[in-house]
Amino acid sequence: MLVLSSVLMVVAFALTACDGSETSEPGLSTLRVGAAPAPHAEILHYVAPAMLEQGIQLEVVEFTDFVMPNTALDAGDIDANFFQHLPYLETFNQENGTDLSPVTGVHFEPLGIYPGRLSTFDDMPEDVQLAIPSDPTNGARALNLLEREGLITLNPEAELTATLRDIIDNPYNIHIVEVEAPQLPRILPDVDFAIINGNYALESGIDFATALAIEDRNSPAAQRYTNYLVARANMVNDDYIQALAETLNSNAVRSFIETRYHGRVVPTF
Repeated sequence: MLVLSSVLMVVAFALTACDGSETSEPGLSTLRVGAAPAPHAEILHYVAPAMLEQGIQLEVVEFTDFVMPNTALDAGDIDANFFQHLPYLETFNQENGTDLSPVTGVHFEPLGIYPGRLSTFDDMPEDVQLAIPSDPTNGARALNLLEREGLITLNPEAELTATLRDIIDNPYNIHIVEVEAPQLPRILPDVDFAIINGNYALESGIDFATALAIEDRNSPAAQRYTNYLVARANMVNDDYIQALAETLNSNAVRSFIETRYHGRVVPTF
């Protein structure tokens, strides 16, 4: 799933049919799905031939922000979207009075601790600078990952709502800097370490093998922050949307995700 920033980015509203055209083939039904470019749109493009075999032409509308995919879905400009986890969807519905519903979970994008100026946790100097995502959701996940690695201790009651105020022990005197998630790959050379979402590491070409630690695919975060196919509530059981859901949860898609993303993206079905 994309990291969910509260700051809007410029919208890239590029409509792209999976066969390279912008019109449907005669005799086919069209399903228009909004998605983040990677990995969501890439996964949708992969399943397009299987959908075509079922008489459904998949059109992918790519967005680079985190609000317009839901706004477009609510307005009926697209039929479904694929970019978000349930906490974000729940918050969006509450704040905007929308009635968008999850259809099926597909994958999880684990956070990783990546080396910047330092290459290892061994013999860390004083005042190590470590950047984490600034949004509450991914910031809490980052702090939990640091605790799992023994670098800090958190208030045990905080769990996935942890903030910097919940750090009760910081034995290495790590200076934790909060940065907007999309910017983390860019500032990696300027900090000692950075905790980066799988999708941003993927888009930035960061070598996944260099990660010093990765969120566990069986962690509470993986269960909570699985990315979902989403539709308007009255369309969840639509035959075409259900056909897409079944295809996204197929063994072929599982193999595609595992082969293409090498752990940056993890299937959860």
